[in-house]
Amino acid sequence: MARIDSLLAIVVDQGANELRIGSDREPKMFASGVPKKLHLPAMPEQTIRDLLGEIITPERAASLAARKPADAMHDAGALGSFHVTLTAREGGGLDVLFVRGSKRGAPAAAAPTVAPEVSASHPPATATATDGSLGPLVLAPAPSARAPEVSSVRQVLRPITLGVAPALASLIARAASMSASDIHLMDGQHPAVRVSGVLSPLDDQAAMNLADAFVWSADARARILAGESADTSADVDEIARVRIHVYATAAGIAAAVRLLPRTPPTLSSLQLPVPIDDLAFAPHGLVLVCGATGSGKSTTLAALAQEALRRRSIVLVTLEDPIEFMLAASSQSLVRRRLVGRDTPDFAAGLRDALREDPDVLLVGEMRDPETIGLALTAAETGHLVLASIHSRSAASAIERIVDSYAPERQAQIRVQLADSLRAIIVQRLVPKARGGGRIVAVEVLRGTHAVGSTIREGKTAQIATLIQSSRKEGMLSLERCLADRVQAGEIRVEDARAAANDLGSLTMFLPK
Repeated sequence: MARIDSLLAIVVDQGANELRIGSDREPKMFASGVPKKLHLPAMPEQTIRDLLGEIITPERAASLAARKPADAMHDAGALGSFHVTLTAREGGGLDVLFVRGSKRGAPAAAAPTVAPEVSASHPPATATATDGSLGPLVLAPAPSARAPEVSSVRQVLRPITLGVAPALASLIARAASMSASDIHLMDGQHPAVRVSGVLSPLDDQAAMNLADAFVWSADARARILAGESADTSADVDEIARVRIHVYATAAGIAAAVRLLPRTPPTLSSLQLPVPIDDLAFAPHGLVLVCGATGSGKSTTLAALAQEALRRRSIVLVTLEDPIEFMLAASSQSLVRRRLVGRDTPDFAAGLRDALREDPDVLLVGEMRDPETIGLALTAAETGHLVLASIHSRSAASAIERIVDSYAPERQAQIRVQLADSLRAIIVQRLVPKARGGGRIVAVEVLRGTHAVGSTIREGKTAQIATLIQSSRKEGMLSLERCLADRVQAGEIRVEDARAAANDLGSLTMFLPK
């Protein structure tokens, strides 16, 4: 299967029938002559030739070298057949036209007149988010689907505006002094905090009235009770940086507050059992960080992104919901941060935009749907390093979750894309320390080696666990091996290792007899 099929899949998904690619020109897509949006960067000729693969046979390469056009039929499997016209430009360069369903020898469609594109940017919302002390905060609900478009211009997002009141700021200060990771609030109930993974009600704290915890705008409570749960992040004085989620329940309005470090930790401070620093230097490809909510995925992604900013000259574009760590640009790097629900309707729209923003590294807070996954894979294939998270308990299940998000007829193509672009999958657990309180990370690490790529292409995901166990020298580590090593070092207890393991049999094998 040619790598170009990843772009042809977008043509099919968008109902288009024509794709035009030219070296050092932005790709264009059309549906019966009408231009369709395709936010992909210009590519050099060699990248285009790599994407075309075996389509450029020696005979067609000879025709192009003689400045003669070459025709071909390309069978893209479930995507259908495409007539391909290859043209060498005078003075250098390559132009390629794909027409879906055309027969060999059919005349190429005339190039349509492309009207100037309407800007996809949207006016700023009337209320703006602040990351200051106790000023007003914007809580923008994360849409479940891409916002509809009217005349190619996104609709203005209508954020829910709340402010953090002194009562909540005081509670956040107390939680920070306890080294809590989270605060849980409910109208009329005592607050609870999570310390080292254990929930503790604050019975000596007055029952919380969320009307006093936040400064509500006129319609905010009504909209949250109507189902518009909302997210934001903020700095609260000099106390802490927090991520806030407000939502409705059967018993009333509730909130979850996550306490965050003000700046991303360094990779060395994460105490990972295997080094992953090299991933920050990867020129392109996909790096996934997996785990349950609260397992430290965002922390690891932020540490990788900050390492890339510090050590490389890059443009980093982030898509987050909400914005968490305050990534710092260096003298040779730039950071462009976008909040989903405020700066872009959803992750997929933000990814499409990002491919026209000259990024070197993309940080995607979460890959939630097939469109976002497909765009992330395409970005990784076309020369970008993509750092993303996905909820999964193991590297193998992360692969299956990505593949299973597509219809059966698309899954073979997605396996090829994933095999070609994958650099690493890191699966995390936070396990209570045996001594001194706090938690320590246990990880599973899968590297995108040739053997791993072949296993993914062939759909033999069940063999991934065996590959990880036999590839320690290549930087891989199974979760059970990591847990057993932590137990033997006296860092965690056996019962906590058993609770965190995916395969108790493997863990028992690794533990000392």
